[in-house]
Amino acid sequence: MTNYKLPILLILIALFCGCQKQQSSFQYNVDKFYDLEILRYDVPEFESLTLQQKSLLYCLSEAALWGRDILFDQNGRYNLRIRRACEELYLNKDKVQCTDQDWAAFEKYLKRVWFSNGIHHHYSEDKFLPEFDQSWFESACEQAGVEYDAAILPVMFDPNVMPKRMTAENGVDLVANSAGNYYGEGVTQAEAEKWYAAHKDDSPEPLWIGLNSQLVKNEKGEIEERVYKVGGLYGEALEEVVFWLKEALKYVENDAQRLAIEKMIAFNETGDLKLFNEYCIAWVKDLDSRVDYVNGFTETYSDPLGITGTWESMVNFKDLAATKRTQLISDNAQWFEDHSTTDPKYKKEEVKGVTAKVITAAILAGDCYPATPIGINLPNANWIRKEYGSKSVTIDNLMHAYNEAAKGNGFNEEFMIDDEIRAIYEQYGAICGDLHTDLHECVGHGSGKLMPGVTKDALKEHASTIEEARADLFGLYYLADPKLVELGLLPNMEAYKAGYYQQMMNGLMTQLVRIEPGKDIEEAHMRNRQLIANWCYAHANGEMEIIEREGKHYLQINDYEGVRRLYGELLAEIQRITSEGDYAAAKEMVETYAVKVNQDLHKEVLERYKKLNLAPYKGFVNPVYRVERNADGEISDVKLDFTEGYIEQHLRYSRDYSPLPSVN
Repeated sequence: MTNYKLPILLILIALFCGCQKQQSSFQYNVDKFYDLEILRYDVPEFESLTLQQKSLLYCLSEAALWGRDILFDQNGRYNLRIRRACEELYLNKDKVQCTDQDWAAFEKYLKRVWFSNGIHHHYSEDKFLPEFDQSWFESACEQAGVEYDAAILPVMFDPNVMPKRMTAENGVDLVANSAGNYYGEGVTQAEAEKWYAAHKDDSPEPLWIGLNSQLVKNEKGEIEERVYKVGGLYGEALEEVVFWLKEALKYVENDAQRLAIEKMIAFNETGDLKLFNEYCIAWVKDLDSRVDYVNGFTETYSDPLGITGTWESMVNFKDLAATKRTQLISDNAQWFEDHSTTDPKYKKEEVKGVTAKVITAAILAGDCYPATPIGINLPNANWIRKEYGSKSVTIDNLMHAYNEAAKGNGFNEEFMIDDEIRAIYEQYGAICGDLHTDLHECVGHGSGKLMPGVTKDALKEHASTIEEARADLFGLYYLADPKLVELGLLPNMEAYKAGYYQQMMNGLMTQLVRIEPGKDIEEAHMRNRQLIANWCYAHANGEMEIIEREGKHYLQINDYEGVRRLYGELLAEIQRITSEGDYAAAKEMVETYAVKVNQDLHKEVLERYKKLNLAPYKGFVNPVYRVERNADGEISDVKLDFTEGYIEQHLRYSRDYSPLPSVN
């Protein structure tokens, strides 16, 4: 169902592998605080673009940045009030008398709010609490003359108020117990599901009901819909988005690109979901443009019911040389579909329109910023994917930034079992990371089919975990296939071992550095990775084992071909669950293998990781577009500035791109 956010092997591969590209003088590291590190990314080949393409990128980047407030508000109804109060306090530091320690704690809290687009951790969904007292905050605001809504105080400081942005806890009301602002106060899960069921579209070309709206209760206690559109909810921001999309029309590369942007404009102006379908079709048909974008309400991970899309945008252009690799995979999509381990009745008879490319990100925004995906496969509507195909991309310059920033960090030496596997990983880890991303996006998400009568939301709260596992497994199974060597995508049949070891080690052990002690795994991608690793480990018969050396545990793989067989078996079952809409089996699979953490192993991993002084999460600052205009006001040049810092960027965004009221 949701195919865009992609921390599969890739982010940790990128974080911890030895980069295979030449080191440059570009400064990738920007800032580091808590469990977060801020990087910047280069935009290679930007200067080779035409002025028309640069101008188009600029206009699309403006359209992207104007949606920032929307995501903050979607993530929590108090987020804009909290962010703005903290920013005003920060800007009036000279009026506040306090210790350096208190101010440093406040600054780190504000930086976390920016990173997570709200007060809940961007990955774990848990609320993070300030390391300064409520009394200090009230006193500092009084000294600085900062006015704020007192309602934000318990939201900020009481651990029992809105503790999770989105809960996945079994047996609780997923809507009422989630702090996200996709549903109005007082709306329950049962009421929301009843409303969606009553408005469900069962036509051959269904509308994605609820994708761009918030369900609330009116004065009579009845459920009604507030639509995201110009003149509706978030209208002030969408007006600006529309303005810059219209400016972008002046610089389009072809008629297909023009049509897609015109449909997006019309959708934002009206909120009409039929126009959104028309936009998706037009967008996926635009294959010739070098400049491309994602803009709008796209992924549904953050809605506890998996219906409403979050605001996100990524502006990019095609990496012409690297795209040859993904196009080769795309050209063989039918072969991959035909030779998978899934039951033939769940396979597509004809794979249509899987268009693959490697891109260079030029701006990140909304739910793609500061933390970002490094792969895209859209649109999400299954019927559009079936009839018109999909676009699948790998974002090369972000992977390169991760690699460059992670050189020599000691992770492989600490967690990989021996020099032999480290050598294989150092030689082939980046190649496997790229290929797994490509396979996941190009053919994984696009594979398989639903049985008649099965809908995209049949697996409910487990849909995202199962879908990411399905795409991951598809990629993992084929990563070890001789077909990749035959196509020239892998150098030999030894290389895939780097990807297999990384996936199993990550799913069983090292991704636990992202989990607080005593916590379960909540986030869908992390659940996916642990599900795969735990299921395979539980069903292994000597293929792998966890061994202990000098008080430390390591993964040892004894039979890599056997691991591939396990991946294939699990892929077949996950595809069956998906195709049949088997909610009970999905629930059992997730709850058995994906949620619970081995607490002893978790404690050990955290202790070992802490000694490395690494941040498990990465995010980015964007380049700044500097536009030059001639005497007639026309764009004469566009240049990129890479000098802006993390704090400076967010303060500028809040000053220049913040049209929404604090309460929406």
